Amino acid sequence: MATTAFPSRDDFAALLNESLGGENETFEGKVVKGIVTGIENDLAVIDVGLKSEGRVALREFAAPGQKADIKIGDEVEVYVDRVENAQGEAMLSRDRARREAAWDKLEKEFEKGERVDGVIFGRVKGGFTVDLGGAVAFLPGSQVDIRPVRDVQPLMDLPQPFVILKMDRRRGNIVVSRRAILEETRAEQRSGLIQSLEEGQVIDGVVKNITDYGAFVDLGGIDGLLHVTDISYKRVQHPSEVINIGDTVKVQIIRINRETQRISLGMKQLESDPWAGAAAKYPVDGTFTGRVTNITEYGAFVELEPGIEGLVHVSEMSWTKKNVHPGKIVSTSQEVEVKILEVDEEKRRISLGLKQAQSNPWTDFAEKHPVGSTVEGEVKNSTEFGLFIGLDGDVDGMVHMSDIAWGVSGEEALALHRKGETVKAVVLDVDVEKERISLGMKQLERGGVAVGGGASAGGVNKGETVTVSVLEVRDGGLEVQVGDDGATGFIKRTDLGRDRDEQRPERFQVGQKFDALVTGFDRSKKPNFSIKALQIAEEKQAVAQYGSSDSGASLGDILGAALKEKEAAKKKK
Repeated sequence: MATTAFPSRDDFAALLNESLGGENETFEGKVVKGIVTGIENDLAVIDVGLKSEGRVALREFAAPGQKADIKIGDEVEVYVDRVENAQGEAMLSRDRARREAAWDKLEKEFEKGERVDGVIFGRVKGGFTVDLGGAVAFLPGSQVDIRPVRDVQPLMDLPQPFVILKMDRRRGNIVVSRRAILEETRAEQRSGLIQSLEEGQVIDGVVKNITDYGAFVDLGGIDGLLHVTDISYKRVQHPSEVINIGDTVKVQIIRINRETQRISLGMKQLESDPWAGAAAKYPVDGTFTGRVTNITEYGAFVELEPGIEGLVHVSEMSWTKKNVHPGKIVSTSQEVEVKILEVDEEKRRISLGLKQAQSNPWTDFAEKHPVGSTVEGEVKNSTEFGLFIGLDGDVDGMVHMSDIAWGVSGEEALALHRKGETVKAVVLDVDVEKERISLGMKQLERGGVAVGGGASAGGVNKGETVTVSVLEVRDGGLEVQVGDDGATGFIKRTDLGRDRDEQRPERFQVGQKFDALVTGFDRSKKPNFSIKALQIAEEKQAVAQYGSSDSGASLGDILGAALKEKEAAKKKK
């Protein structure tokens, strides 16, 4: 009886190794070809020549966004993860097979710097995922387009070229860029287009983007910047006031930088320049009506016509309102009347005056209230040197502390009045150029100030000896008057005599008459008198007439003789 020899375990292993390519070859970790033997639900059954078949999900045979195109009998490549799992089936992967094949291909293309085709199929943190024929790459958000893209949906599931920026097979990391492709393409287009453009050329373009400083206009493959100042000769706060995205505009090429491929465009250059002949159109000292377009800390801009603006400096805005923000005097869009102060066509500047187009309140005041007239007003402010009085025409006049009251010190006179009080005063001086009005309050006492000119006032002259009568006795001195209706003045305590005993106001009585010397006039042109100065003058005259330093006569003898002669002259008169 013949015997049948059954193969051993070692024999079976040898036969398996032989069928798989040799004793040293292993089946696991290889990409092999197999036949689709069946399709069950969403799984494909594949025979790769092992003792058992394997199953692969149908989605692994489909491209992103598409359905799997596979049928029974197709030959496919799969990756063998394991020859046999716990259920005795082969563990196969179509994705791994495609990935391994794709990596081999991508490494060669990366070394050559070639472009690769891929499909954006997913979104992850910081960017998107791209299928490169089986290998998954990362597309950073900054590398999607030249400019930020708000909606990437139109680019999803669409085959398009990419550039590999970095790849690491060991880590399974690939980084790609779509922007590099677009920049390269655009650079080629820009280079060719920019050579065909010339400065001064007029061309149509489409507004692509608008910013605060201007708009970007597409000239057919290359963008040019239309700055906000070149949109119109008139003031444009924002480009959107004149143009919108998508508008077709006619522009002129102002400058071309072929190295940086930057183009500057202009729209106002196609219009007539309103500044041509501006000096003749707007002569100096001419008065015109304009509209306030902008207000700043240093003044306000007034549009005289579209494209021509002038500046009203803050110092030229009001006659009376000083150190006030221009916004408190005028408002935007307000119609105002201005006067032309200066025109510079080259620098495109016009200096305007707002207050010059109005009557000067200082001149008006001087005409209505000449020197010597009486005015009434409210005390606006009290300072250490005087009072400021509000007058007609919204102007202020100042009463110096020495002109507030007679016989008291300036500090004491200031304390007599308070802010808000209504007072009367005399106009002493008006300086229109310096915008100053000097007032006096004490001059209203006893008939007011004697208005005169030069070195005389009220019929008296400086250095003249006059007879005065005492009107009032005060601690600080005497208030006196020349004659019965002459000028009034004041004699200080120290001017009542040479000796200290004589410098006592109480030794005089109201109505008493005596001689005094006119020594000068105060700011209100009121005379100042002095008995002391008269005594000194008479002494010098007596010495000169009746004696000398070497005559041997005493001062008493000389003065006695002078007094006798003076007394005789009086009696004779």
